[in-house]
Amino acid sequence: MKKKKIAIIGGGAAGLTAAIAAAKNNAEVTIYERLDRVGKKILATGNGRCNLSNINTQIINYHGKESNYIEKIFEFFGVQKTLSFFDDIGIYPYIDEEGKVYPYSLQASSVLDALRYEANRLGVKEFTNFKIMDLIKNKETFVMIDADGKKHITDAVIVCCGGKASSQLGSDGSGYKLFEKFGHKLIEPFPALVQLKLNADNLKRIKGVKIQGNIKALQNSKLIRQDSGEILFTDYGVSGPPVLQISRMTLENLNRNKKVFIQIDMFPEFERNQLYELLTNRFNKMKYKNIEESFNGLINKRLIPVILKEAEIMDTKIKCTKLNRKQVYKIIEVLKNWTFEVIGYYSWQQAQVTAGGIETKDFDRNTLESKKVKNLYAAGEVLDIDGDCGGFNLQWAWSSGYTAGYYASLQNR
Repeated sequence: MKKKKIAIIGGGAAGLTAAIAAAKNNAEVTIYERLDRVGKKILATGNGRCNLSNINTQIINYHGKESNYIEKIFEFFGVQKTLSFFDDIGIYPYIDEEGKVYPYSLQASSVLDALRYEANRLGVKEFTNFKIMDLIKNKETFVMIDADGKKHITDAVIVCCGGKASSQLGSDGSGYKLFEKFGHKLIEPFPALVQLKLNADNLKRIKGVKIQGNIKALQNSKLIRQDSGEILFTDYGVSGPPVLQISRMTLENLNRNKKVFIQIDMFPEFERNQLYELLTNRFNKMKYKNIEESFNGLINKRLIPVILKEAEIMDTKIKCTKLNRKQVYKIIEVLKNWTFEVIGYYSWQQAQVTAGGIETKDFDRNTLESKKVKNLYAAGEVLDIDGDCGGFNLQWAWSSGYTAGYYASLQNR
């Protein structure tokens, strides 16, 4: 029987997995990648360690217009099948206390090398520096037209070229146009995991300061999302894992022209009265110090004058025991409830994931085949599905990629 020819547009996590799944099913598979090599974004994930999944993966970790859309996909190729898949190609898992899964080598390059080796072993072809300008459906086949005007004919197409996040690593939003020309609807994309810009004075003074704390996003005093961990102050706003985690819901509300504020709690383990007791005891022990000096060893030295200014303590040389109860509680309010207005995000290039994308309702929930065009499939970030920080987005890439590759390779489809 003649092999089914499958073209995979985009050689990232979803594309490589789709290629392997299809090639295992005896299809003739070619990956078309616009950069000079496949998998560049994989190398950047997990701070170079590749947080490839999370054993605590649930539907609640995903977002989009139809976030429950992924249920059937995960039933077909979920976390355990993903771990088995990677074990078969040589990736032994290391699972941390939060359920995040990494290669035991803690090297993202290990994951990419294993995927490329397996794809090569199965006869998958790679074309890099290859940009597809148009996609045409001709009865039972597709014609892809490249940047030089050359035509490439294939039986099925899987679009895995991502969203708009980290365009320097391969995704520039070009996949949206391929689907839109066939009548698929685009849900307006925005960054999902990205640093936040704040409307605040003194940010340059505390640029580079890191704290362990809790961060909340609020709209009209309503809690949108919160998270905790290491928060980094920058000259434009805030960064760090908990900031990325709340950024999706924050920007979704901001895009609806709603005002959003964040609140930072630098002492989440203390109630206000406990913190008051801590500070007053400290002041009494060090009554010979001024208020600025008294905070040394408790909070970052560069934060001290900024926090005192926020608390309207203008005389930083006043003896710490001279503060009254109201002034101490003003300081506590800043330490527990430092509030900033969010005015945007840092940049698409710094974003890790795209929210929004091609609407899922026009794709088969079991196979990821387009309901509008036979033998046209989508996988990964190009669709309106995005996950939380912590391995969930790569899990969606592997699951959707394998599903699309498997079903696209079936001869009777």
